[in-house]
Amino acid sequence: MTRKIRKAAVIGSGIMGGGIAALLAGAGVKVQLLDIVPFDLSDEEKKDPVARNRMVKAGLDGALASAPSLFFNKKDAGLISIGNLEDDIDTLKECDWIIEVVVENLRIKRELFTKIETLRKKDAIVSSNTSGIPLKDMSEGFSKDFKEHFMGTHFFNPVRYMHLLELIPGADTLSEVLEFIAGFGEKNLGKGIVWAKDTPNFVGNRIGIQSIAAVMSFMEEDGLTIPEVDAIFGPALGRPKTAVFKTCDIVGLDIMMHVCKNSYDLCPDDEQRENMVLPKFIDKMAEKNLLGNKTQAGFYKTELTPEWKKIRKVLNLSTMEYEDLVRPSFPCVDEAKKKSSLKEKIQCVLKGDDKGAKFAWKMAANSFQYAGNRIPEIADTIIEIDNSMKWGYNYEMGPFEMWDAYGVKESVERMEKDGLDIPANVKDMLAKGNTSFYKLENGINYFYDFVSASYKEVPVSKNMISIAAAKGNGKTVIENKSASLVDIGDDIFCLEFHTKMNALNAEIMDIMDKALDYVDQNGTGLVIGNEAGGMPGAFSAGADLTMISKLCHEKNYAQIDTLVKGMQDGVMSLQYAPFPVVAAPYGLALGGGCEVCLGADRIVAHSELYMGLVEIGVGLLPGGCGNLNLWKKYINALPAKTYKDIDLAKLFVPAFMKIAMAAVSMSAAQAQGNGFLGAADRIVMNRDNLIGEAKKEVLKMVDDGYAPPSKQPLRVMGDAGQGMVNAEIFNMLNGKFMSEYDAFLAKRIAYVMSGGEVKVGSEVDEDTILKLEREAFVDFCKEEKTLARIDHMLKTGKPLRN
Repeated sequence: MTRKIRKAAVIGSGIMGGGIAALLAGAGVKVQLLDIVPFDLSDEEKKDPVARNRMVKAGLDGALASAPSLFFNKKDAGLISIGNLEDDIDTLKECDWIIEVVVENLRIKRELFTKIETLRKKDAIVSSNTSGIPLKDMSEGFSKDFKEHFMGTHFFNPVRYMHLLELIPGADTLSEVLEFIAGFGEKNLGKGIVWAKDTPNFVGNRIGIQSIAAVMSFMEEDGLTIPEVDAIFGPALGRPKTAVFKTCDIVGLDIMMHVCKNSYDLCPDDEQRENMVLPKFIDKMAEKNLLGNKTQAGFYKTELTPEWKKIRKVLNLSTMEYEDLVRPSFPCVDEAKKKSSLKEKIQCVLKGDDKGAKFAWKMAANSFQYAGNRIPEIADTIIEIDNSMKWGYNYEMGPFEMWDAYGVKESVERMEKDGLDIPANVKDMLAKGNTSFYKLENGINYFYDFVSASYKEVPVSKNMISIAAAKGNGKTVIENKSASLVDIGDDIFCLEFHTKMNALNAEIMDIMDKALDYVDQNGTGLVIGNEAGGMPGAFSAGADLTMISKLCHEKNYAQIDTLVKGMQDGVMSLQYAPFPVVAAPYGLALGGGCEVCLGADRIVAHSELYMGLVEIGVGLLPGGCGNLNLWKKYINALPAKTYKDIDLAKLFVPAFMKIAMAAVSMSAAQAQGNGFLGAADRIVMNRDNLIGEAKKEVLKMVDDGYAPPSKQPLRVMGDAGQGMVNAEIFNMLNGKFMSEYDAFLAKRIAYVMSGGEVKVGSEVDEDTILKLEREAFVDFCKEEKTLARIDHMLKTGKPLRN
């Protein structure tokens, strides 16, 4: 039998249940979302289907209203049907996968599973999203068939954005069920799969909550404040900017307390069990309902002045009163900011000598101990623990990777000097002459397996291609500080950017030109992609504004013209290369990064794609063929036979507005709706597989007998288009949707996109539009307000609307 998930049920419509339903719908699965009938209905309401579905309707409405959105596209909600567990429970008979997401109460879960067992169709998979209740307790006494199709599927919140999916096999779960859900979770839902054992809090929360609880316990001993702790445990150590306490505010203090209690109650032999008894200030916060973002006050809160200015406040744990947030720092953190690699940053912080460094080392050593002692209790290998922390907590390195970054042998010597116990498996590894948990040999990543006391290949998906591994195997063929051309096999090459935020500069344009020549002589196709970290990460955040600012201040407009011409030539060379070019964007693909994608033959995009031509925000217009290629994208979406007959006005205004309003998609699905992705472009749910899927697309195009496009004149809107846009601009000015300067910029953008001084329906060659684009870009650079916008963006990271 070939398994398929055509319809799934999600039981429980809270934040987690709504998120899972939204994700499944985004993957094209029909969803039945169920919840209980409200307890407080009047006799009249008990007869009203709308009232009986009030709770589930509120859950779905909450998911639709969530910010950031739990849906890739709000239209996906059309795949979700709602109901309640009394009137609509029979709908479970139609479902291939039934996911329980109800309150963490064993009795309630077992009562629900009793009903499900009598209704589920043969071979339907049933899973629990429990965050810590043992599966064996939930499934005890149920039939053999139920147990064979029962497992844990622990998603992390927010479901759309967190990569981690922990899969927990039951004692009797069929291997084919486990393999199927793992494959579906990875490919269809885009998740990173971690196999967890049926132990309390599984892997991610067992490790993550211990780390947070230990910090809270020890910070009092060492006299650190909330802002000081967050200054240390942020990007300098490869952690999110939310660090410790902002993360707690996002998750919710009540959730954190529950997970800590779970670990304390259910792990009597845990050597750090007492750290799960949280400090007294946590109880005081709970009594005052200071639970974090959900109650608008936690460790931090935001207040508004009478002038509507936001003021960040932080809780003083001694007085339990809020005070103005003063952002502290430490010499070790300041020094780490100057380093380029995460390994260097970590060593700066952990090997420093100031108060912050000493506390960071104390907590790192504690985390090394705890992680080392959890194998094989909660997982079989170090990979599960490291991936859980990267995918579930958004760390750049897991504890064993961080241990490697410090130096395992050196850290153990320091820990022993501090009187700390070393995990026996780590001592044994060192005794056998192995001094790292991971190593790269001949382009293959290996991890140290404690059970066999040997190195084994890090398992990867068959769909995954690692640029880093290819580079480690000597497959880099061209390289400079900003970009590399890497052989990824089968005569396909990958052009990788590696500047800060992968911003485009002259070095990238130089390599792009050389890469095209090299692939023409030595290969059959090109992928443009990279593996930069972060959430959502940056395929490319656009052009290097620092260089543009410098040239504007110097009034070196000739050089600006040369730079823009170089960018245009590079993008057009991609478009007309004699071999297929596929862009593989993810995360931020803004400005010039978006223009590179529009210049490719096809786009294979990750589902989390924030794409747009945003140059107007810095007083410019797209200068790398963006005006031309977005218009072409709209035109090329038309059937060939209707091209001459279509009313271009229906296309021109929407295309123009995407640039004039700096529209940025909030997902790849929205980018498709905005016209940046076409019918031939693809969306991939799992970013780990993005380069591999892009390579597949190139190979398919080669196999289909790829022929490059030929240059054709382009129909444009001309003066009619400019007139239509002027009317739109007038309305937007009156509605205060744009400033006078925005209007000035927008009119010139319309002039460029419409082909200049020509009549509606005229055909112009591409070079005409590119010349108009280049001239407008240079002219904008001469404007004081544009320079003010550029400098404001460089200084604050935010647009200036002057």
